[in-house]
Amino acid sequence: MSLGDEHDATTGGYGGSGQTRTRLPEPSGDPYGGAHRPGRRSSSRSLVTVVAVVVLLIAAIAFANRGTDGTPSDTTTANKPKAAATAPTGTKPVQSKTWGIPTGFAHDQQGVQSAAANYSVALASTDMFDPSRRHDIVNTVYAPEVAPARQAALDNAYSDEKFLTNIGLQKDGTAPTGQTFVSRVIPVGTKVTAFTSDAATVEVWYTSLFGLSGEASTNPVSESWYTTTYQLKWTANDWKITDFQQKDCPVPVGRDQQASSADDMTKAIQEYGGFTYAR
Repeated sequence: MSLGDEHDATTGGYGGSGQTRTRLPEPSGDPYGGAHRPGRRSSSRSLVTVVAVVVLLIAAIAFANRGTDGTPSDTTTANKPKAAATAPTGTKPVQSKTWGIPTGFAHDQQGVQSAAANYSVALASTDMFDPSRRHDIVNTVYAPEVAPARQAALDNAYSDEKFLTNIGLQKDGTAPTGQTFVSRVIPVGTKVTAFTSDAATVEVWYTSLFGLSGEASTNPVSESWYTTTYQLKWTANDWKITDFQQKDCPVPVGRDQQASSADDMTKAIQEYGGFTYAR
């Protein structure tokens, strides 16, 4: 899983005209010799009256939309866009970790989304290419009844020499000398599609960085986009994965940004750490 675009600047300067307006002084009398016309004062008074009416109207509307306790009414809350469901709740992230992976999530929808996001990061990390660390991750994020089968399948996949060769790694799963292996996921958003007190289904949309950074790399670091749907259950006072499905998308349009050098990419990977995700 990566992070934000800037808006394009508009042309034409402020106001869209790029011109300067000059205010000329008004003459003391009528340029045509007639008497002074008092119309300007009447217009000013009319404008003040209109503004006052508008202000009172806005205040009345604001008062009508407030509940008796001074908080927004239920109608205002119900009309909020659905995207607000992924807004920060203010609840602090979990403090406990198992083998460096956040655990001990809340027994609610916020907790299960945090679990799915954090487990996605762990399952896509470079630690999955190390046998001992891989076993720690699998036993931490998967439910006990499915962990042994998942561990066997992953051991078989990550020890396949053809697979390792294709992605540029050595037979032991390490990067060649002088290169840095990059495998990192950055969650963009999460969504609960089903929830009970015992089980939940959560979709995690994320971007991933994968490849080898280094001058001699034949598999440079590239960006991909996926959505993984996790099935999780509440067991031993925490959320654990029981199954998952992955698909490509949604994929944004790429910008015409110049790719960084191998040195810059290596430096960024080494200096920028990951996050603990929570809502």
